[in-house]
Order: sequence, then C-alpha cells, then structure tokens
Amino acid sequence: MDDTAVVIAFWVLAILTIVSALMVALVRDLIHAVLFLILSFVGVAGLYITLSADFVAVVQVLIYAGAISVLMLFSILLTPRSARDNAPVNYSAPIASLAILLSVVLIYASVETNWAKASNDFGSTAREIGNALLDPYVLPFEVASVLLVVAMVGAIILVRPSEEAPAEGEQA
Repeated sequence: MDDTAVVIAFWVLAILTIVSALMVALVRDLIHAVLFLILSFVGVAGLYITLSADFVAVVQVLIYAGAISVLMLFSILLTPRSARDNAPVNYSAPIASLAILLSVVLIYASVETNWAKASNDFGSTAREIGNALLDPYVLPFEVASVLLVVAMVGAIILVRPSEEAPAEGEQA
C-alpha cells in the first residue's frame, strides 16, 4: 500500500474517531451516545490497522466494539431510567470545550514531537505480545489493571442503592 494512502486513511480515521467521541459527549440520548462510542471504537481499530498493529485492532473490535458496547446497550435498556434522556444535567458545552482543547494539544504535541523508532519489536503474535506485556512492560500493564479495578469499584459504588432495600415481606 502506498504511504500517502496510509497517511490519508490515518487522518480520516483520526477525524472520525474524534468527531464520534465528541458526539458521545454532545448527544442527549444514551442509546445514540453508545452508538457513537461504538463508531469511535471502530475508528480506533482502524487507526491500529494503519499503524500495522493488526492483532490489537482485532482485539479492539472484538472486546470494545463488540462485547463492551453490547454490555453497555443491555445495561441502558434494562435500567428503568433508560427512557429518559440526560436533559436535567447539561455539561455538553464544557465537555466539548475540554475535548476540543485536549484534541488540539494532542495534535500539536504529536505533530511537533520528533518520534523515535521503538528499539525492540513486539512481534505480531499473541505469544510475543503477551511476553512483552509480562516481562519488560509489566509495570504499565499492572497500572492499567489497577486503574480498571478502581473504575469497577467506582461504578459499583455509583449504582449501589442509597437505602437498604426492604426485606421480603416488609413494607417500604
């Protein structure tokens, strides 16, 4: 494939990913937000393909665009508040401003940085990637796992009912 085509595909996918991520913050309907999030996940997978990380792209599509997105859709559809939109809380303008500012900073930093080529190649098989994650890059891997555990505990605390549910046979 021509390098110019890869560069054009990269920028088109980057713009698609950023716009869909912004739409996640701007739309009021939760279902539409999840659909834009799925589009953002697919855009990120396309970015991985343009960067020759095919295995990571497949994992991105299977886990994030597939499993986690379906889990989010089921969660929204099965909750009693799914019929309502998020109209009482309107943080769209500050979130969009922050996202645009962050995007501009990241684009400027990525364009102005003199990127060095990685010294060691991960390889392309799952075994080589797994060995790289568990040997030289074990600290970032563990930090990511701790971050995911904290996010899970936070989500559980947020959705926990504030009052004790009445026991069976008791009146509320």
